[in-house]
Amino acid sequence: MSGGTVAFSLAGRRALVTGGASGIGRATAELLARSGARVAMNDRSVEALQAAVGELRAAGLSVEAVPGDLGDSAIAAAVARRSTERLGGLDYLVNNAGAPFTRNPIPPADLEALSDEFWDRILRVNLLSAFWMTKALASTLRASRGAIVNTVSIAAFGGGGSSSAYATAKAGLAGLTRELARGLAPQVRVNGIAPGFVNSGWECSFGDVEAAAKSSVALARVGEPADYAELIVYLCAGAAYVTGEVIPITGGQRI
Repeated sequence: MSGGTVAFSLAGRRALVTGGASGIGRATAELLARSGARVAMNDRSVEALQAAVGELRAAGLSVEAVPGDLGDSAIAAAVARRSTERLGGLDYLVNNAGAPFTRNPIPPADLEALSDEFWDRILRVNLLSAFWMTKALASTLRASRGAIVNTVSIAAFGGGGSSSAYATAKAGLAGLTRELARGLAPQVRVNGIAPGFVNSGWECSFGDVEAAAKSSVALARVGEPADYAELIVYLCAGAAYVTGEVIPITGGQRI
């Protein structure tokens, strides 16, 4: 795992990372576990999740697989329950589950491509899942005076991304982050990150992102999952006076 130089000491802490089989979620689960936390990892792909958990366990890390499609509220509640049972409570919830549900970006003018079924799936996985998970775990996190971090997107602030539906769902998640911070204060802090380019196996292809990053990002590279994980873990374990914020992390893409 690549990453920065910040070290965390999280022995005795317990975390749940959704969308944990790959990309930012996988990197976050690994950093939490390498820092001493016990981590429950969720993903809707059972095979990918089992493979990720197996690799991290082989490295001596304490991780648990808790599969389930969080686009269903009942499954989300069950994932929350199983995770707390296995970990004996919870300190950190990382709502990272998300998906574009399209292999190619949908232009904003193409309204016909945004069917009711597409909207429903986008909103359930990219927005409502974070609410359902938070609702199910609110009392547990209040008891531990824990923290929540939501993975939003830079598309929430300027449009774009894989589709208008995705950008809208992520804008809703930014708003939900603020409202949950108000509702769960002062016991639980709730923040978010808004990633730009990410070097991961994202379902939707944006072409040559390396070239795009070199021409439009101040740091002239695509962000690695570990770059984002570092900020997520800091917002969980540190940042004691930070709540209700959604922090862009883009390498200077929009400066």
